[in-house]
Amino acid sequence: MSQQDLTDIQLKQRRNKSLAIFAGAIVVFAAISTSYWTMYASHFVSTDNAYTNVEIATITPAVGGIVSEVLVQDTQSVHAGEVLVRIDPTDAKLALASAQAELERAIRRVKSYKANDLSLGAQVAAREADLNRAIAGLTVAQADYERADVEYQRRQALINSGSVSGDELTQAENAYRATRAQLASATAAEKQARANLEAAKQAQAANYVWIADADIETNPEVMAARARLDQAKVDLSRTEIVAPVDGVVAKRHVQLGQRIQPGAPVMAVVPVNKMYVDANFKEVQLSQVREGQKVELHADIYGDDVTYHGTVEGFSAGSGSAFAAIPAQNATGNWIKVVQRLPVRIRLDQQELQANPLKVGLSMDVEIDTRSDARTGG
Repeated sequence: MSQQDLTDIQLKQRRNKSLAIFAGAIVVFAAISTSYWTMYASHFVSTDNAYTNVEIATITPAVGGIVSEVLVQDTQSVHAGEVLVRIDPTDAKLALASAQAELERAIRRVKSYKANDLSLGAQVAAREADLNRAIAGLTVAQADYERADVEYQRRQALINSGSVSGDELTQAENAYRATRAQLASATAAEKQARANLEAAKQAQAANYVWIADADIETNPEVMAARARLDQAKVDLSRTEIVAPVDGVVAKRHVQLGQRIQPGAPVMAVVPVNKMYVDANFKEVQLSQVREGQKVELHADIYGDDVTYHGTVEGFSAGSGSAFAAIPAQNATGNWIKVVQRLPVRIRLDQQELQANPLKVGLSMDVEIDTRSDARTGG
């Protein structure tokens, strides 16, 4: 065998050995990659389609009026309860004074109802006495009438025998007629007394309706007046518009001297310390994602220098296209399947958020560890 043949064989052996080593390296790399993917990487899902968000507090006045003072400006930090805007309180103070006067008037009116009840009770007692007196008078008149009638009938029967003179008969007749008239008068007086008693009782009952089952403080009229007073106090307090939460002022468009109406937005307060992230994952990424899983996030504003830690808090009820103003008509024949994205809400760690504040709408990179569960410490 020639020297050239030996050289070719050695080259071929070296080439085969190199190919075997290369093939072995590929197999090892594939095995490592497969193991890495199976045991680690497959348990993470990530997206850069994520943005910071927050429940913005819209500031609206509860009462209308002229703005007398604006105490904040855009980008200013405020605390809950801090006064943002003052409305001229003149009208509210006048309404409060009127409500206070109305309450005093209602209390006096209820007191007069109670006094009237006592007075009407006395009137009822007096009318009962009048009725008893009228009944007694009627009884007397009835007896007098019956006695005069007997006397008159007796003398009339004896007139023909001459035992009774005509003068005596006339006197008996006059007495009879007088007692009959007195009886009619007594009957009318008794009816009048009975009607007066009934009228007094009705008046007392009508007055009692205003004070039944209540004292002065619990009387409906007083309670209504007190409610109007409380409303006037609330309206006066609402002339100072305060921040409902800690945050940063945004979209301020109220000016000094402006007349504002109830419910008209004047500014917003963004509670930056309650920021969260809406991460829009593809639907094919969410099969293993659950509430409570741990999340790592990076904000474009800070880059990789700052890492945020969060927790999956919940899922949107539908994809973005489902809530679009003009939703896709997938039932038509003109249909192309598009992978949908579902917003996932992620709660951020408050201490990290305070150390590195975020603003609304910033871009975030999100990675969810599907092996974890913050609720169980996994």
